[in-house]
Amino acid sequence: MMRILISLLAFTLTAAWRPALALEVAKHEDIVRLIDELVSEQRFSEQELRDIFARVRLRPNVVKVMSKPSERLPWHRYRKLFITPVQIDDGVDFWRAHDQTLQRAEQDFGVPAEVIVAIIGVETRYGRNRGSYPVIDSLTTLTLQYPRRSNFFRSELRHFLVLTRDEGLDPLGITGSYAGAIGIPQFMPSSYRDYAVDFSGNGRRDLVNETEDAIGSVANYLKRYRWQANAPIVADARTTATVAAPLIHKKLRPNTTVAALRKAGVKTADDVDGSLQAALVQLDGAESPIWRVAFANFYAITRYNPSVNYAMAVYELSVAVARRRAAD
Repeated sequence: MMRILISLLAFTLTAAWRPALALEVAKHEDIVRLIDELVSEQRFSEQELRDIFARVRLRPNVVKVMSKPSERLPWHRYRKLFITPVQIDDGVDFWRAHDQTLQRAEQDFGVPAEVIVAIIGVETRYGRNRGSYPVIDSLTTLTLQYPRRSNFFRSELRHFLVLTRDEGLDPLGITGSYAGAIGIPQFMPSSYRDYAVDFSGNGRRDLVNETEDAIGSVANYLKRYRWQANAPIVADARTTATVAAPLIHKKLRPNTTVAALRKAGVKTADDVDGSLQAALVQLDGAESPIWRVAFANFYAITRYNPSVNYAMAVYELSVAVARRRAAD
């Protein structure tokens, strides 16, 4: 799944002037094929789809911003975007305002309230920044003008049109991130279809307007990715670059055990269970690398966004919010 990727302000300002361009459907064979697929496989009206796409605008700035996500920042800079006194205080306020819903989500899905709070905090500043890009414009633009991941965004565009049809939503009226993520928890359309839940019990799955649904859906998402209740997320580690280099893998899934890492020269606290499945991850500190031992729950967070920086920001914000709330 994709969240709102906060780009550098200066870059965003220089890109913002680029004009949106009307989509000419006949000139884009991929969109014509997509319309044909939706008509034959999903029973859409061809004229309805052509009318929708006739109102789509291609937005070159979406591609520009997509190319510079904040997750590429070194950790010591990325962390400052999210682990701030304001973010922590706002997280405590959000928790208080939705305490009963968060308790229910934790009980139903096994995901701690503070982790749910932190994900929503990192994604949308607790629902305040849900994105202002027309989702259909973003997804269409990225399908046609971002070849590196065009297949992914074409699939999400298809999911978006099916989602809006099935949920009775206006496909032209939904705004979100420049990557096409939607609502308070910033679900991509495929995730919205697969993992969103009606946690409010009103018969609708509304991630744009209903915080209850957002909370339940975040918890359901993590549970579906095998969140382990009452299990650790990360542990501190000490090692050297020479020892760490062969132990760090691009895939973040736990691929060894704490005991094996210790044997290789990674030091952790004595109370960390040696039998736990784990992976060694590296972060860019201001002066030197930082290492952490990451467990299955850390991996579950990366299924929301496949970035070590992102998952670590969620973890650290969750810890900070929980400590502040407990101290009040």
